[in-house]
Order: sequence, then structure tokens, then C-alpha cells
Amino acid sequence: MRTAMKRSMGALALATAGLLALSACSGGASAGGAGKESAKKTTAVSIVVPADPGGGWDQTGRAISKTLLDEKIVTSASVTNVGGAGGTVGLAQLANEKNPDTLMVTGLVMVGAVETNKAKVRIEDTTPIARLTDEPLVVVVPAASPYKTLEDLVKDIVAKGQGVTVTGGSAGGADHILAGLLLEAAGLKGADIAQKLNYVPNSGGGEATSLIIGNQVSAGISGVGEFVQHIESGDMRALAVSSEKTVAQLPDTPTITDEGYDVVLTNWRGVVAPGGIDEARKAELERVVTALHDTGAWSGVLKERGWNDAFLVGAEFDEFLAGNIKDVSATLKNIGLVG
Repeated sequence: MRTAMKRSMGALALATAGLLALSACSGGASAGGAGKESAKKTTAVSIVVPADPGGGWDQTGRAISKTLLDEKIVTSASVTNVGGAGGTVGLAQLANEKNPDTLMVTGLVMVGAVETNKAKVRIEDTTPIARLTDEPLVVVVPAASPYKTLEDLVKDIVAKGQGVTVTGGSAGGADHILAGLLLEAAGLKGADIAQKLNYVPNSGGGEATSLIIGNQVSAGISGVGEFVQHIESGDMRALAVSSEKTVAQLPDTPTITDEGYDVVLTNWRGVVAPGGIDEARKAELERVVTALHDTGAWSGVLKERGWNDAFLVGAEFDEFLAGNIKDVSATLKNIGLVG
């Protein structure tokens, strides 16, 4: 299980057919006639956050915008939120985008949401630009919760099923996948996991936070950076993190494997552009994002947010993304989240 999870969520596995499809998207008919463009320098970008304000994608998009502007990499970097359905609403909008200098935040959450929502527009229809970060998840409960350990929570879900509610991001996203994997590690199989797991999805991190702090759900799952301030304030209690080792922001919180469940999962985030932009425009957007990554300001963002530097660009990101799409689809089927 642990080996399979590390491979499916983090390895640079090559899925040949998917890679060819992604590469084809990068060089076909262009957004807004971009196939006829020269490789002029990008001075303005439009950043699409395919989620409501408050969550990890929103934090990522706004950090990208601020760093690009502060470091004078571009002169304009507007941010637009397009929430809904695990990012697939924003993904569908990107398919009709006429501005080739558009960057949409994406990640593991969207990979899963495309499958669970049976989205007509897929990530393979975009132009991959770069992977930027990855981040462990944390399982939390309200401050007044009777659950003191992860085992307390998981055993109660197994015993009571739908009577225990777990909230997080969109259906099929990283938070939902982690909840399913915990039940699989506890001995349940695909159909039983789907029957037992009462997962309450949200389109933004702020909604999940409100449900947890308001004691309206039994537990919650999200990125460490989204919940850490509420854990430190005492409004939430952290039960376990999904990384291989304890994280600096929550040094006293054990890992899921420490708690006896053989699961490791990190949530990656990156950016893609409209499908079909020409190679010159793709290369220019890669230059912009690489310049962002190489700044000291971006390193500061990573440290402040507790995000890991997971930078991949060009063929390496194409390869990673193709493999991740293939493996997430298989994982969702294995744990009963898609048919």
C-alpha cells in the first residue's frame, strides 16, 4: 500500500499514451490564434484560481501574482477566482480562454475531480507549464471532539459509517482520497469504503474551516498550511499528518504511519496554460514561472506557508502529469470513489 501510494501520488512515472496526448496539446491549434504568435516577451499574465477564496489554490495563485509583481518579472498579474466542482468549472472556462498568457492553478485535487465529476474538459486538454509545490495534509478534529487519536476516529468511522462526517476539499480531491485510503488501510475494500465514508466536500478551504470550528462535522482534512493557524489557536486538534516525517509547522503531530496506517500522501500544485498554445508561447510562460521559482521571495513564500519546493518544468512536468493522471484514476477506482 505505502509503496503504491508513493508511486501513484509522487513518482515521475511515465504513462506513454497520456504523455503523447499532453505533448500534442502543447503544439496544436492555439488559443486565440496563438499558433501564429512570435516568442514575444510576456509582460502580463492572467492567473485563474479554479476555487473560491481561502484555500490552498487561492493562496498559491495570489502568492504567484504578488511575487511576479514584486520581483518585476511582469507588470500585470491579475487573479480571478472561478470556483466549483473541484476546479473543473475553471478548467472548462480555460478551454475557451482567448488570452494565451493565462496561467491556471492546478494540482492533485483537479486530477481527482476530473474523474469523479466525469468532466468533459480534462487536464490533458491544457498545456502543462510547471509543478511548483507539494504539501502534506493534516487530519484534524474540532477542539471539543472526543477523538484523541487518529485510531479513535478511524475505528469510529468503521463502526458507525455515515454517522461520522469528514469534511475537506472537493469530491475526488486529495482530502477525499486520503480519507478513503485511511479506511482502506483499516481493512475496508472499495465498495465498503464508499458506503461507510460520509465525506462533505467544499469548494474552498474557508468553508471546511467553518464547519470544523463550528463543530458541525466530526473531522476535517486539508493542507497543513490551511489549518495550522487554527491548530495553533486551539480551535482544532491535529491528529496526524500525511507525510513520511513530522513537519516543522506541527512538530508534535505524529504521521499517519506513526499511528499505524500505512499511508503517505502529499498534495502537489502547479500551473497550466490554455490548450494549443504554440511552443514559443509555452516556452515563454515556462521562462516566467522559472524566473518566479528562482527568486528569494518565492523561497520565502515556501518557508512561510510550509510548502515543499517540488519544481518541475518542461518535459519532466509533462511526464509527471501524465503518470499522475493515470495513477490517480486507478487509485480512485481501488478505493471505491469512482466506478
